[in-house]
Amino acid sequence: MIFGWLWAVFTVIAAFFQTLRNAMQRELTRTLGTVGATHVRFLFGFPFALIFLIGLILGTKVPLPRPGWTFWPWVIDGAFAQVAATATMLMAMGQRSFVITIAYIKTEPIQVAIFGLIFLGDPVSAPLATAIVIATAGVIIMSTKPGGMVGGIGPTLIGLLSGGLFALSAIGYRGAILSLGTPDFVMAATFTLVVGLAMQAVTLSLYLWLRDPAVLKAILQSWKPSLFAGFMGALASQFWFLAFALATAASVRTLALVEVLFAQLVARVAFKQKTTAREAAGMVLVVAGVVLLILAH
Repeated sequence: MIFGWLWAVFTVIAAFFQTLRNAMQRELTRTLGTVGATHVRFLFGFPFALIFLIGLILGTKVPLPRPGWTFWPWVIDGAFAQVAATATMLMAMGQRSFVITIAYIKTEPIQVAIFGLIFLGDPVSAPLATAIVIATAGVIIMSTKPGGMVGGIGPTLIGLLSGGLFALSAIGYRGAILSLGTPDFVMAATFTLVVGLAMQAVTLSLYLWLRDPAVLKAILQSWKPSLFAGFMGALASQFWFLAFALATAASVRTLALVEVLFAQLVARVAFKQKTTAREAAGMVLVVAGVVLLILAH
């Protein structure tokens, strides 16, 4: 019975740490650029994920999984869709309000539900579908403003594209975790995280070394704030993956909409952005959708 609620606890924790990481990456974008700030979460996140895995092995004596061939397409999809999603998210953040960008990206649950049903056979019940629609309506209300979209259609499309890529990434990682077939969900989640981050760190490091070594040098010089962003990213991903191991990606990513509330808090405290009445109404719907989701489980 406890496993039935663990996924929700893991998801809320992950959403909180991810909000902190997003805020730090937003600041790093100003000095490192989009690709550089994107790389920070992977390059500096990988060592922490590796420490998580080593600690798990030493603490539990659970053996490492032996992934079959089906594991690799899933984890490759998860890893590189996440790279593209993070880059487009940071592009959108550079052009719009922090909260509004997060809101556009959080239209993701509808896409996750569709992709999960098609690729993984994850069921979408009527209560879950209703929760997704209500919560997504909330983020759409938060995102639209009278008199047109601030910043034009460009940032909006980038934010929506980022949400779609995050959806594909979530499905890929859940597929990878399930393909391992190990009874220990913590090991399956942690192993998948390490493999994914290793792919991302090596690929982006090679890309920057060949195309823009100055950015790679700047990342290393900004190691103090990058270390914090990397740690928060690895911590958030660890809890996302634990949640994916226990529940459908649609359930996890719908509950993850609480990140909009965390983003609002960060925006008020760190970026001095005010909450409008429209944004407040949208947040009420987000909360209502999340409550319905929890009651449906």
